[in-house]
Amino acid sequence: MDSRKMIPALLLCLLLIAAPEIGPVMKAEARHCLSQSHNFKGVCFSDNNCANVCHNEGFPSGECKTSKLQSKCFCKKDC
Repeated sequence: MDSRKMIPALLLCLLLIAAPEIGPVMKAEARHCLSQSHNFKGVCFSDNNCANVCHNEGFPSGECKTSKLQSKCFCKKDC
């Protein structure tokens, strides 16, 4: 068999083998668990202030959540 005819077949085989590595990388997102802050005082207006209080409570972050016209600080961590 002519070697010039083998080159396209070899390239096709290489592409099929390498195809899974070329595709997009799928990353699983972690679920977040929320717990109301025990130390935050007052109405929560700033996610940054909430996150600082939560950090002192041992959580990596925090955010303000509004329900029934009240805004409270909830600490967040990966479940």
